[in-house]
Amino acid sequence: MNRFQSFFASHFPALTSRDYVIFWVGQFLSVIGTWMQNTTLPYVAYQITGSSLDLGLIGFAGTLPMLFVTLPAGVLVERWNKRYTVISMQSVMMLQAFLLAGLTFSGKLQVWHIAVLAFVLGSASSIEITARQAMLIELSGREALPNAIAVQTTAFNLGRVIGPTIAAALLTLTDGAGMVFLSNGISYLFVIGGLFFVRTRYQVQREASGPKSLRAEFGEGQRYIRQNPLVSHIIIMMAVVGFFGFPLLQQIPAVAKDMLAQLTDTEQIVAARNSALYTFQGIGALVAAFSIAFFTAYKKKGVWLTVGQYTFILAVIGLSFVRTAVPAYILMMLIGWGTVTQLAIMNVLIQVQVPNGLRGRVFSTYLWAIQGVAPFGSLLIGWWAQTWGVPRTLLACGMLVLAILTIMHFSTPDIRKSEA
Repeated sequence: MNRFQSFFASHFPALTSRDYVIFWVGQFLSVIGTWMQNTTLPYVAYQITGSSLDLGLIGFAGTLPMLFVTLPAGVLVERWNKRYTVISMQSVMMLQAFLLAGLTFSGKLQVWHIAVLAFVLGSASSIEITARQAMLIELSGREALPNAIAVQTTAFNLGRVIGPTIAAALLTLTDGAGMVFLSNGISYLFVIGGLFFVRTRYQVQREASGPKSLRAEFGEGQRYIRQNPLVSHIIIMMAVVGFFGFPLLQQIPAVAKDMLAQLTDTEQIVAARNSALYTFQGIGALVAAFSIAFFTAYKKKGVWLTVGQYTFILAVIGLSFVRTAVPAYILMMLIGWGTVTQLAIMNVLIQVQVPNGLRGRVFSTYLWAIQGVAPFGSLLIGWWAQTWGVPRTLLACGMLVLAILTIMHFSTPDIRKSEA
């Protein structure tokens, strides 16, 4: 092994696995399409109604399945073949995108269509995300798992930069939104096709402990969480941010059109500004993901997590005061960096802590804390934004999350000291 190969293997051990690389490439291409749609769909909805509350309702519909599906999915994916589960759910997500494209091309797309299809996408994602995260160890092995998580996060956030850029270009064309949704549908074919060629050579066998009911297996996972202070505190923190923090990002179209409005605005300018906000958020997220992947060996993950949390929430508070594009773009980069840093580090801390037989169940609870509470956060924040305006809502939610996280960090200093 030459010096470059040794350097590459030490910093990116997950990419030495042929099966992980095949999955990663397909996932990366699919994520580009996903972010094209994520950028375009709220913009299209806001163009139809001009209502911040409707943005919250769509966020509610998209995240509501997480509330009911994610926790039982954590038990079920440990019984199912994870690779086939991911293929099945990705297929449902692909059909959802094709249906969106058909409705858009026909000129029949309405807000209720968007809400229903967001619910379908959220239902499939509730199962797919849990299965995919639990599958990573089967593709990369336990030793390379932290790097596999970080490299996957890098692909996700590189797509977050590329996707909105392509979407912005397509939206300048006639039927551009329909082309975005069609492209997303096609992009799923890459990850689905790739999964037919991978082998889960590190597949984790379930422990032979006799048959258990779903309720018993679920309870076993919850007991583990209660008995592990680090995991339980991470989940509580994520519930706070998932309720009051992340749903704020659903208001980006309102930020682009109303908060940053200029006298010379045209529909094309607003669309470009909307895509730019997502793109700069993606740039910050990509920097965070690449840094985490490159410095996998850095042990003091708790410090990294704390910096990510405070960067995110202080940037949200700062965004409430800006009225021009350039400062907003800078703050969106910081928001993207803080978002990915805290999510990726928490993911690593949980997956490294948890025994193999409990990974799906514990991770599904973590996912529920992020997105299961989000439907109600989306509704509340959408209502506040409609009533108070987006700037006051950003400030109020930012200050609230800042206060709660600060109290938790002072009361549980072990979070900052945690290593992986």
